Amino acid sequence: MKTPILPPTGHQPKKYTGPTAEEVLALRKQFMNPGIFLYYKKPLMVVEGSMQYVWDDSGKRYLDGLGGIVTISVGHCHPHVIAAGNRQSELYQHSTTIYLHPNVAQYAEKLASKMPGDLKACYFVNSGSEANDLALLMARAYTQNYDMIALRNAYHGGNASGMGVTAHSTWKYNVPHSFGVHHALAPYQYRGPFGYDDADAGRKYANDVKEVIDFATPGKVAGFIAESIQGVGGFVEFPQGYLKQTYEYVRAAGGVCIADEVQTGFGRTGTHFWGFETQDVIPDIVTMAKGIGNGCPLAAVVTTHKIAQSLMGKIHFNTFGGNPVVSAMGKAVLEVIEKDNLQANAHKLGTYIHAGLAKLKEKHKVIGDVRGKGLMIGIEMVKDRVTKVPASAECAQVLETARDLGLLIGKGGLWGQTIRFAPPMCITQADADFLLEVLDESFSALSL
Repeated sequence: MKTPILPPTGHQPKKYTGPTAEEVLALRKQFMNPGIFLYYKKPLMVVEGSMQYVWDDSGKRYLDGLGGIVTISVGHCHPHVIAAGNRQSELYQHSTTIYLHPNVAQYAEKLASKMPGDLKACYFVNSGSEANDLALLMARAYTQNYDMIALRNAYHGGNASGMGVTAHSTWKYNVPHSFGVHHALAPYQYRGPFGYDDADAGRKYANDVKEVIDFATPGKVAGFIAESIQGVGGFVEFPQGYLKQTYEYVRAAGGVCIADEVQTGFGRTGTHFWGFETQDVIPDIVTMAKGIGNGCPLAAVVTTHKIAQSLMGKIHFNTFGGNPVVSAMGKAVLEVIEKDNLQANAHKLGTYIHAGLAKLKEKHKVIGDVRGKGLMIGIEMVKDRVTKVPASAECAQVLETARDLGLLIGKGGLWGQTIRFAPPMCITQADADFLLEVLDESFSALSL
């Protein structure tokens, strides 16, 4: 097989003249958090980006197949988004919520227009972890209940409360905020008790939530939180009907339903703007981050005005959330998604890539499952398709080979056995062909 060749780009990167990757790594080891992990055996240092491509310190170009961990939604350094931020930075950078500023109000109006039903009250914060923390507070304040239900295999943030509802041991410390949190069975059809061949799988997995409510809580809950497609857990897509049935059980127990759209939102699933819409439900609270600002520190919680009233008894204040600069950039992101038809592109190319991966699955026995929607695709690797023993080492090797060939992808799942592909939504069919060629080569290299 010939070596895959990256599609051409008109961007000419600047020559990098800063410290070497080795020097940066030494500084990082001496002065930074020792718990930060690195993906590759030889650490990668990315110094420039343009749309779907990034360049390392040597000038080598890569297709960013993970979108900065599902953060870059419309493209690295997208000119419209950068221009919006630059214009505002030259005028006025900081305005807390105690002052008026047109950007944040206009952005809230634009974001609310994308939400279904009565989801019209926007709270702006700085990260997905902070958004989920606020959503948990809101659920408990509104319902006057405490117990929360989350899912196994879930990830909801790196702060204390986010770890409390996370059930993914790689990311979770033993934090006190786990008190009052109950984890239901993940609706994981590839590995769970109810598989793809079970037409009633959605209801059966939802019944486990009902059992948690009946046997592990006082019968009343504050809420249920779930990613619309599990991200860190390996892009696990729920069976149809799961959220609809689960929401009924939770609301009957006095709780509210929280959709974590940090990775699934803003058109990435292709068929819908929000991941929860693929399950035909409307949550009570929606959290979002990452792709909302295309890399800038912006996140949000959107709820109904009725639920928002529950936080009126105390002062709600955020020093940096929704400042004029990030509000301008967030609004620009929505404008780009609309103008460039990126949701339609995610649907078109996601369908194309899925078809290509189906052929690779027939060819390579190490591929156990291909799943996801739009440009959020998981490829679970196994040593044996019958036993489904996770192929963790093989997955790590595929990442290394792909990097050598010019493709950056991610991995997820409890055992690090699932390839995650979630690129900027501006990729082209030529990029998709390159991805499939690189993966074919990388899987083939495992048997050499």
